[in-house]
Amino acid sequence: MPSDHELKQQHYLSLFKLATAIVMDVDGVLTDGSLVITEEGNQLRTMNIRDGFAIRRAVDNGMKLAVVSGGRSQGVLSRLSALGIENVRISVEEKVNVLKRLTEELNLDLATTIYIGDDIPDLEVMKLCGIPCCPADAAAEVIAISKYISPLKGGSGCVRDILEKVLKLQGKWN
Repeated sequence: MPSDHELKQQHYLSLFKLATAIVMDVDGVLTDGSLVITEEGNQLRTMNIRDGFAIRRAVDNGMKLAVVSGGRSQGVLSRLSALGIENVRISVEEKVNVLKRLTEELNLDLATTIYIGDDIPDLEVMKLCGIPCCPADAAAEVIAISKYISPLKGGSGCVRDILEKVLKLQGKWN
């Protein structure tokens, strides 16, 4: 008999087919959560190029994408802008309020919105979205509420994994 986790993982296919928007965190999702601090005090992050490819593909296919992050980095803003994500909110302390505003601005249906998060600050906003997802190395509390857990870690292709599945199920990957 399949476990609850296995049943949740099987159910994601039907949910991904209905997805209309994807909102995601940055640190721990698009990055591995590490920071490199330079002698000058600058914070550097790395992002996976395959995640970027999938984001660009989703944007080009009309998927509504947004980023909501507590972090603040001009480099991250530049990268997300280059990928075509127009709705980026950084330095966010209260993600629930920001998601509610995005819902109004973008006419999002939360029931068909994917939220990709990895840690405690994402929990409440993930609970509002119908399709909470996370990377393999997310906090245990986040894994417990996620309807899909990517086998890939944050910053190592988990966004590509999720977006590719969504777009393929919707016939928009090619």
